[in-house]
Amino acid sequence: SQWGSISNPFRTVGVSFDTRTNKNIALGVNVQNQSAGDGGFNYLTASASVAYTGVKFGNDLNQRLVLAVQAGMINRRVDQSKFKWGEQWNPITGYNPNNAISETFNTTSATALDMGAGAMYYDATPDKKSNIFGGFSVYHINRPKDPIVYSSSAELSTIPLRFVLNGGISFNISEKFNVVPHVLYMQQGNAKEIMFGTYVRMNVNEETDFLFGGYYRNKDAVAPYAGIDYKNFTIGVSYDANISKLGAMTRNVNSFEISFTYTKRSTDKSIFDFIRCPRL
Repeated sequence: SQWGSISNPFRTVGVSFDTRTNKNIALGVNVQNQSAGDGGFNYLTASASVAYTGVKFGNDLNQRLVLAVQAGMINRRVDQSKFKWGEQWNPITGYNPNNAISETFNTTSATALDMGAGAMYYDATPDKKSNIFGGFSVYHINRPKDPIVYSSSAELSTIPLRFVLNGGISFNISEKFNVVPHVLYMQQGNAKEIMFGTYVRMNVNEETDFLFGGYYRNKDAVAPYAGIDYKNFTIGVSYDANISKLGAMTRNVNSFEISFTYTKRSTDKSIFDFIRCPRL
């Protein structure tokens, strides 16, 4: 949840699954639901992705390029009965929900096809002091329409393209200690966001790793993070502390996030076991 002191704050719940095959193909599924506000706004996305992992080059083929496409659906809905309009306010008697309103929605629920694509490069060379990685993706490439936000302008009634760029370096200080600074940039329409930070991975034994770090979202928030890898499970917690002017409105009650990951380890040794895949 985000900004818990505000009535009906932002709440996000998500679950994802991905798996690899022995044919240079990886598959994934992602479902995310977001809700916010007194108007019952709800934004549900569900998508499936396919990635090709067979592009390998350089010495010992340790330079890797992954290409992926994604397709799914997005559903947006609002509850018109929960809105309060200016026409329902009387300067003498106050708010009256029975007052008629002239505002109407073209629809209060809509589902549309959504598509995206992306690519990621990473250096999988083992035993290096540092490994770089970077990726780029585009969402809503089919420009799905948003019937709830009706406009005679095609530009205003379609969901804008969202561009995502990320990159970083994994510094392998020792076999038991890694430091990974990285940056994330996103843009959709006129909205832009940049976030950067660092996490540290410290190996305790064959079954346990500790994770900790922090992130800064430009002119908005700082977010410390801590987690633990134990056998096949990873649990992480973070706290998003607002440092913008919104902090006064939220009375410094910010967002708390928790993540839970299960990773099935392969019992067969293969080249995949030595890929230095960055944690984003």
